[in-house]
Amino acid sequence: MTDTSLKNAFAVCALLCVGLAAALGYVLWRHWAPASSQTDTGPVVARGPEAPSQSGGGGKSQPTGPEEPALTPVQMSPQRMQEIGVTTAVAEMKEVSDELQAPGSVAIDEQRISYVQTRFPGWIRNVFANATYQYVRKGQSLFTIYSPDLVSTEQEYLLAKKNQKSVSEHMHGTPAEEGNWLLQAAAERLRRFDIPEAEIAHLDSSGTANHEITIDSPASGYIIERNALPNAYVQPETRLYTIADLSTVWVYANVPQTDVGRLKPGDRTQVSVDAYPGRKFNGRIDQILPDVDVTTRTVRVRLVMSNPGVALKPGMYVNVDIAAPLGRQLLIPVSGVLQAGSRQIAFIDRGQGSLEPREIETGPTLGDSIVVLKGLKAGDRIVSSANFLVDSEAQLQSAMGSFAPPPSQAASGPQQSAAQVQIDFITEPNPPRKGANSVRVRLTGPDGKTLSGVQTTITFFMPAMPAMGMAAQHASVSLTEKGNGNYESPLHLDAGGTWQVTITVQRAGTTIATKQLSVSATGGM
Repeated sequence: MTDTSLKNAFAVCALLCVGLAAALGYVLWRHWAPASSQTDTGPVVARGPEAPSQSGGGGKSQPTGPEEPALTPVQMSPQRMQEIGVTTAVAEMKEVSDELQAPGSVAIDEQRISYVQTRFPGWIRNVFANATYQYVRKGQSLFTIYSPDLVSTEQEYLLAKKNQKSVSEHMHGTPAEEGNWLLQAAAERLRRFDIPEAEIAHLDSSGTANHEITIDSPASGYIIERNALPNAYVQPETRLYTIADLSTVWVYANVPQTDVGRLKPGDRTQVSVDAYPGRKFNGRIDQILPDVDVTTRTVRVRLVMSNPGVALKPGMYVNVDIAAPLGRQLLIPVSGVLQAGSRQIAFIDRGQGSLEPREIETGPTLGDSIVVLKGLKAGDRIVSSANFLVDSEAQLQSAMGSFAPPPSQAASGPQQSAAQVQIDFITEPNPPRKGANSVRVRLTGPDGKTLSGVQTTITFFMPAMPAMGMAAQHASVSLTEKGNGNYESPLHLDAGGTWQVTITVQRAGTTIATKQLSVSATGGM
């Protein structure tokens, strides 16, 4: 087996050990941890024979809820943080948009559809726009039509005009007015047939009825339906052409009903099509339709898209990206959130290896970031990777923090003042390692003078890991006084990992001070 394989195997074993240690730590916490249990990583935690219980006044323990374990800070050395890959990030306020992706399809803009129909019956003669999907411009000739009704109306108009001219030359008063009325009535019938003013002017100038009239396109666009055929007889209700302007189209996006609440008309959108790699079409939300597909549980959202060059064809499948503005929000990396049961937790880096767990409330996920609604503020530095391992370390420290040798109940004897004895602890090497080490303690009294003539013991404890076939590890030594308040002894550790350390200081058999802390030793299990 190569060195690389050995390293990889060791790394996998190390991660498994940490995970199993976390599980065991949680069990130990449930069994041993008192209501106010937490690891003391600061200065001395000292007590005398009459020191009050840490449970609170009267020595009565306070009940704790069984639902969720208490959040306890964790203290880690820089070496240990580097070993498990801890990195940090800063919570920042940013102007953000929620990006939603949804499938969609292109449809014709119904507001840009025009129909071509006549207001009189007749026979189609010549057809100029003779193919479906042919592009026509507004005012372009489509076909000619012969209509006996239209010809009769034109002849009536010409006759009324002739009579009106004759009457106006020879008669005055009522007959002249009646001639004008007849002419106006004939012209109005032509207008009701939707005959353009240019055609009426041609009648006036030529003085002859036109047996065929040309029908022009009312709009520019593509013919998507055609029923105009040569020699066909048509009625006013016959739809001869349907013309669609495709310079602007609709896109219907199928958005999950759970995401519809984030959207509103006017939000910006982008559409991409597999047929045009790298090309984006910009648009906006026009309407969120009031209907849910009961099969897919999606809501159709209608977008209005500009369609240069008619690149978007009706019926085409597209990918829709919708940007829903969320304003300024507090963001942290997604990897900075630990899901612990029903809670979401972030670890705040207080510096010097001190990590404080904080329950937070989060909002939508935006790419690699997530919105924090409650629990953090801008500028907070949080752990952005290895959160699970940090949480495992915290639970393990919390569980082992309750393991301490019981203090001696011996009574009288000279004592130091309990809360003022300073215990300084160091190992050589620092951090300790699997194998031979040296431990040193320096004791300082409340008056600032060093303590001498006391008995100092140090206990290293690591709980058993049955799943890995490991028994509990225990190492205890009595330190030798070296003078000037210094106590020292060699110590052998059988494994690397996190050890719970308890320092006990006694005088004449009475415990005058203790200190508990966690130490991470290097080396394998």
